[in-house]
Amino acid sequence: MTAASATATATELYPAVNLLAARLRDDVSFSPATCADLDRSEAFPAAAVALLDRLGVPAHYVPQRLGGAWRDHDELVHLVRQLAGRDLTVAVAHAKTFLGAVSVWLANDAGQCGRLATDVLAGVPVAWGLTEPGCGSDLWATGMAAEPVPDGYRLTGVKQPVNNATRGALMCVLARTGTGRGPRDLSLLLLDKRRLAPGSYACLPKALTHGIRGADISGLALTAATVGHDALVGAPGDGLEIVLRALQLTRVACAGLSLGAADHALRLVLEYARDRVLYERRLLDLPHVRRTLGGLCARALLVECTTLLAARSAHTLSGELSLVSAVAKAFVPTVVDELVAGAAELLGARAFLTDVYAHGAFAKLERDHRVVAIFDGNTAVNRQAVLNQLPALARGWSGRNADHDAVRRAAMLGTPLPPIGALSQRSRAGCSVVQALPTAVTELPAALRPLGAALLTATERVQAEIDAHPTLARDVPAESFELVERYEWCFAGAAAVHLWLANHERRREAWWHEAAWLRGALALVLERLDAPAPGAGQALDELARLLAATGAASVLPVMDLGGEPS
Repeated sequence: MTAASATATATELYPAVNLLAARLRDDVSFSPATCADLDRSEAFPAAAVALLDRLGVPAHYVPQRLGGAWRDHDELVHLVRQLAGRDLTVAVAHAKTFLGAVSVWLANDAGQCGRLATDVLAGVPVAWGLTEPGCGSDLWATGMAAEPVPDGYRLTGVKQPVNNATRGALMCVLARTGTGRGPRDLSLLLLDKRRLAPGSYACLPKALTHGIRGADISGLALTAATVGHDALVGAPGDGLEIVLRALQLTRVACAGLSLGAADHALRLVLEYARDRVLYERRLLDLPHVRRTLGGLCARALLVECTTLLAARSAHTLSGELSLVSAVAKAFVPTVVDELVAGAAELLGARAFLTDVYAHGAFAKLERDHRVVAIFDGNTAVNRQAVLNQLPALARGWSGRNADHDAVRRAAMLGTPLPPIGALSQRSRAGCSVVQALPTAVTELPAALRPLGAALLTATERVQAEIDAHPTLARDVPAESFELVERYEWCFAGAAAVHLWLANHERRREAWWHEAAWLRGALALVLERLDAPAPGAGQALDELARLLAATGAASVLPVMDLGGEPS
C-alpha cells in the first residue's frame, strides 16, 4: 500500500479528518521545533489552538442538531487522534472542550444547549470540573457545595486540578446540592465566569506537571458564587447519573489521544530504524529489531481495533457502552504505554535526549502520554467498572446473547451509523463484541480458523473464570483486576476478527492481503493470553516488513506514518 492509497482510504472514511491533516501538515505552530520550545518553557500552545479555532475544529465538539459537526463518534475520535499524532499537549488543551460540553448535550435542555453551542462554535473553551483536592476519582466525595437560593444556586468550594480551569470561560462542575451523601445529592451546573460577581471566584495557579507541561492544568476556587437557575444541567440530583453517561463517550474520545501517541511513536522509531546503520546493516534489517517492531505494530493495530469498535458501538450498541468504554479506556492507554516503552528500547539514548533526534519529540510524547491513563477515571477505576458488571458478562456468554447485526454495523467501516442511543449505567446484555466471537470464528476462512479457534478457546477460559468470580463490593483482590485485563485482550482480539470479516472483501491494500494484519494482531493476543499461536513469529515479522514498505500501521489506515513530520 502506498502513501497515496493510504490517504485516499482516509479521505473516503473521514474526509474532515484528512482535510484537517492537510491543513496542519506544514503549519509552523505544529512543527517539532515549535512544540519542543513550548514544552521547554512550559508555555501554552496558543498559536496552535488559535489555528484549530480558525479551521473550525470546535464545530466537531457540537452536535449536528445544534449547528455543529459531531455526529459519528468515531470521526471525533480520529480527529483527536490526528491532533495527538502531532502534539499531545495541543490535543489535550483543545479537545477538553468536548469533555466539558458533553454533559449539557446529554441533558438536552434546548435553551442551555443553544447558548453553549454558540459559545463553543465561537471557540470559547469549556472545562469539566470534577476533580477536587484529596478526592481523586472519587466523585462521591465531592465537596463543592451548591446551596439553593431564590435566584438559583450559591457555590462554594474548589475544583483542582482541572484542564482549562483558567482559560475556560465556562466550566461544567459537579456540586453537592443535597444534604446527604447519596447519588441524588449531586448536581451539575454550567458556570460562566463572565457572569460571576467580581471576587466570587479565583483562578488557581497552574500546576507544574511532568508531561503536557504547557497545558492549563490549574483550578477554580468559588466563594459564594451565585448562578441562576438556568445554570443547572438536567434536574437537581441528576449530576452523578449524567456524568457517568458522559464518561462513556469521553473515555472513548480519550482513546483517540493514545492512538495519536502510538502513531507518533511508531513514526519516530520507524524513521530511526530505516536510517540507522549498525554492523554494516540497517537497524531495520536485524532480526531482533524486526521482530520487536512487528510487536509494536501489532499493539498499534489492536488499540485501533478496540477504539474503533468502542466508538462505533456508541451508535449501534449504546446500551452496552458503559462496559465497552471502560474496557477501551483501561486497555488502550496501557497498551500504548507498552508500545512507547518498546520503541524507547529501540531508540536507545535518543528516546531521552532532547537535542539529538527529532527535537526530543519522543521524550516529550512519552511524558505527555502518561497522563492519558488517568483522564476520566484511571485504569483501576475503569477495571473496577468492568468488575461491577461481571454478572452480566457471565449471563451474556452462557446464554450466547449477542446482537450480531449491531456488531456487524459497528465493524463495517464507512457505512452510515444511527444516532447515539440511550446510554445506561450498566450493560444488561453483557458485551456483544465478545459474545459474537463464536459465530465470527465459524465465518473465518480455513486458513485463519486455527488462529480464531485458539482465540475462542482462550476466551472461553477467561469466561469460565468470570463465571466463577464471586460478587465483591469491597476488598477486591488483585487477581480480579488481572482477570479484567485478560478480558480486555479477549475484547481486542474479537474486535480485530469482526473488523477483518466486515471489511476484507472491500479492501485491496497490502495490509489486508492474506489477512496479514489480523494474523499479527491475533498472535500478540494469544501470547498475552498464554495460548499457543502457530506461526506467531512469522506473523510479527510480516507486520514489520509491511510497516517498513508502506509507512502505515493502521487498519484504516487513517495515518500515513511515512509522510508526517517528526
